[in-house]
Amino acid sequence: MCGIFGIYGSADAARVTVHGLYGLQHRGQESAGVATWDGRRLHVSKGMGLVDEVFGGRDLADLPGGAAIGHVRYSTAGSSDLRNAHPITASTQHGETALGHNGNLVNGGTLRDALEREGAIFSSTTDSEVLLHLLARSGARDPVDALVESLRRLKGAFCFVLLLDGRLVGVRDPWGFRPLAVGELDGSPVLCSETCAMDLLRVRNVRELAPGEVVVADEGGVRSLRPFPPVPPAPCIFEHVYFARPDSRLFGETVFPVRVAMGRRLAVEQPAPTADAVVAVPDSGVPAAVGFSEESGLPLVHGFVRNHYVGRTFIAPRQSIRDLSVRVKLNAMPGQLGGRRVVLVDDSLVRGTTARKIVRMVREAGAREVHLRLSSPPVVNSCIYGIDTPERSELLAASQDLESIRRFVEADSLGYLSPEGMAAAAGGSLDSFCHACFGGAYPVPADEGPSRQRLLFEKERR
Repeated sequence: MCGIFGIYGSADAARVTVHGLYGLQHRGQESAGVATWDGRRLHVSKGMGLVDEVFGGRDLADLPGGAAIGHVRYSTAGSSDLRNAHPITASTQHGETALGHNGNLVNGGTLRDALEREGAIFSSTTDSEVLLHLLARSGARDPVDALVESLRRLKGAFCFVLLLDGRLVGVRDPWGFRPLAVGELDGSPVLCSETCAMDLLRVRNVRELAPGEVVVADEGGVRSLRPFPPVPPAPCIFEHVYFARPDSRLFGETVFPVRVAMGRRLAVEQPAPTADAVVAVPDSGVPAAVGFSEESGLPLVHGFVRNHYVGRTFIAPRQSIRDLSVRVKLNAMPGQLGGRRVVLVDDSLVRGTTARKIVRMVREAGAREVHLRLSSPPVVNSCIYGIDTPERSELLAASQDLESIRRFVEADSLGYLSPEGMAAAAGGSLDSFCHACFGGAYPVPADEGPSRQRLLFEKERR
């Protein structure tokens, strides 16, 4: 999962893009990068770390030009190092190109194997670089036609922003797994993973790109292409559960009220009759806890102090960092929790190790009972579309029943929101979302058979 941003025709394109990336920081904390086009050539600057670590305090004079794209990354294919930071660039027969990708190609390894057999030399281990090699080999005369021809060979989740021979291009895959919005800032078109970054910049949010849509911005204006055959859309429900920021609007709904609705349904489906207070696991559990409190009538008690100088533990690149981050990030307050029978509300449970640490913290703070409630169903499958869930063997709910999970996390009781309740809270039915991680079918299966590149991705991620 990553965050992407683009703008065309702005006198301050680089600075606008950097500020847009601040609004998308929750989508990736490993690296940040910006590429600009000055009418003659590309300029690129990127580095490891947060946006402020890479760009804070800089005058950005090394990034001239009126068109720019930006990217914040956490790795789902390819290792966490500078060679895999985006934007990635290439110079081909179709002009200079810079690319930022959000998603995961389920045939990326297969395509890379085939390209390497044809003599392609890759400079990174990301699946995203495959698109540049396909583009370089296209015989189409127009760069946009060459891009479309290349995109038709991709399978999986992909939102792209590109600077392509001086144009700004945005792409959303036919299934619409990941969000991508288009807006307008003082006459300049803007592309952005989430609308919260547009709000920061006071960009007018025009609309969300449709699944399978390609938009092209150049001196002639903005045009839209629909080059893919239609398929049933499959927006990722986990964006609403956890990943997107609460103030964003995606897939037709604003995230915060969706999460509140999930909490309300959770209170109906999984009440805790002996509890006397609701406590949220900050920050992603807060909206669901609000809903649970409103529906149940139990008071919402602030039981944790959250250290906001620590990033999101779910997207930390290594488990050892996730484990350490829990206590660095959260501190339970005995004065708020002592003697209470607590409903502890969180958004999801993946490995269970973080949940167990938090339950223990609540008990150590003096809680008499801890009833854990999750505002999503059990996570039983790995995501292959860009959410860095672990292998199925590491997913607690994939091999354990409810009582075994309760014992593992050391809660007095445990309850999950139903798949149907989750989808209804998000404004649809189960078949209107991708919910493969919660036990649904994979809308786009991964390529079968051995893939050296896929094995490389897995090895480097470990």
